[in-house]
Amino acid sequence: MQKTSVSNQTRQSVRFHEVDDDLAGQRIDNFLMTYLKGIPKSLVYRIVRKGEVRVNKGRIKPDYKLKPGDLIRIPPVNLDAKKTPPKPSHQLSQQLSQAIIFENDGLLIVNKPSGLAVHGGSGVSLGLIESLRQLRPDERFLELVHRLDRDTSGCVMVAKSRRYLRFLQDELRARRVDKSYQALVDGQWPKRRKAVDIPLLRAELPNGERVVRAVAEGTEGAKPSLTRFRIQECFADCTLVIAKPVTGRTHQIRVHSLHAGHVILGDPKYAPRELNQAFKAHQLNRLFLHAYQLSLRLPEGDQLTVEAPLASELQQVLVRLRQRDGNVVSS
Repeated sequence: MQKTSVSNQTRQSVRFHEVDDDLAGQRIDNFLMTYLKGIPKSLVYRIVRKGEVRVNKGRIKPDYKLKPGDLIRIPPVNLDAKKTPPKPSHQLSQQLSQAIIFENDGLLIVNKPSGLAVHGGSGVSLGLIESLRQLRPDERFLELVHRLDRDTSGCVMVAKSRRYLRFLQDELRARRVDKSYQALVDGQWPKRRKAVDIPLLRAELPNGERVVRAVAEGTEGAKPSLTRFRIQECFADCTLVIAKPVTGRTHQIRVHSLHAGHVILGDPKYAPRELNQAFKAHQLNRLFLHAYQLSLRLPEGDQLTVEAPLASELQQVLVRLRQRDGNVVSS
């Protein structure tokens, strides 16, 4: 069976889908998001949790990885037309078309703009992956290889084939993909501070907001996390650093910078409001964190390095700081 999406009409009856080699290894929740285009992520988890989705007649969890020959039972799904993801605007369509910095038969690398989530869910109806699928309706397969915070801009890999997805995710797990970020942090980053190595723990505030905390080693639920840093450029009251996350935890660079005492400027979640307000004088109105470089090996064995240029608004912030401070130190 080769279909990866179904019409609204066929959603009204039980469907069965046999997994082929190309789909093997994909998580069931990601499969359903592709197969049932337009379905809210919350509904995917609900029908899996209630046992309405079954694999080989058995209940499964959302992170179940499909195997060749698996028979998936897909229940009837009623979607309110109003909940169908909107089409990307003409402006967003143009922006994404111009943001592709690498493409071959199996991979897209996109310079994601700040403010665009990588996927829908949690109040976001249209993300990067949904937009790309609508912009490229003839692509049989488009899946995120990894994620990037909504407020962070820069390189995001999108696989165009199951082979590429499996290979690159294996490379990420083996830490063979080199990711570099540019971040403008508060204060003078010490030259001796080459890395931050401290576990991270997800937490929820009393108001329901989710945050990440740096915690002591051995804290239950915490994950080992390591980020390497080097100075790129120094200003009077801030530093442009290159951050290389060795592990890939949620908000890792943001929280490790905070732990080091040099929060990333423009961060709406971790930076003090008064600090962000002060830097609005330099027209910094967003998180200054940009995934500017990826270096990786392709399945064919070729080595690939790509760079995503800083958005113009961030480039202008640096221009204003240089004009203000005169001589700065670069490395």
